[in-house]
Amino acid sequence: MFITLEGGEGAGKSTNLEFVRQWLQRAGRDVVVTREPGGTELGERVRDILLHRRELQISAESEMLLMFAARAEHIARVIRPALAAGKIVLCDRFTDATYAYQGGGRWIPAERIAEIETWVQGDLRPDLTLLFDLPVEAGRQRAGQRSEPDRFEQENDDFFTRVRATYLARAKREPGRVRVIDAGQSREDVGRQIAAVLQEVVSGRG
Repeated sequence: MFITLEGGEGAGKSTNLEFVRQWLQRAGRDVVVTREPGGTELGERVRDILLHRRELQISAESEMLLMFAARAEHIARVIRPALAAGKIVLCDRFTDATYAYQGGGRWIPAERIAEIETWVQGDLRPDLTLLFDLPVEAGRQRAGQRSEPDRFEQENDDFFTRVRATYLARAKREPGRVRVIDAGQSREDVGRQIAAVLQEVVSGRG
């Protein structure tokens, strides 16, 4: 299985990724944990450019293409080999993030993203996506408490409102794959939501 975690800033993806990993391992699954952008040497260098090189002026189109360049390498070197070996791949962000951030946030048409998605990924799509949803203001408050903001975290509320709306629209279109987790609840309640989805989807697949 290919499982991805998505959500806006401050929604708790990183914390809950560890919860998902431990749940899967307790269930006897072999898990590969990775992230985007990143997961390979090339991907990590792209990540540094996109998130931390604030002095660089990067167009929306270049940003999207860099994401897909890192993704192509990630798929070839990490994701497809792990899936072929029968492992569960657990990835912090994938192409839903491109639709949300570069599509919704940067106004790149979804049709253009879809064309490149098909070219880079072929038929590869996540089997399950956990979307951690949180109001923009609450998410930004959380994100601001943990570290210096990266290039994306420096964007304004309108940007993140569009990101959130795009994520929720994708969840509405694909309710079987994209499961919305209310990230505004307590850590324990969020864990119970995640466990319920994993029990249904992962355990149901054997």
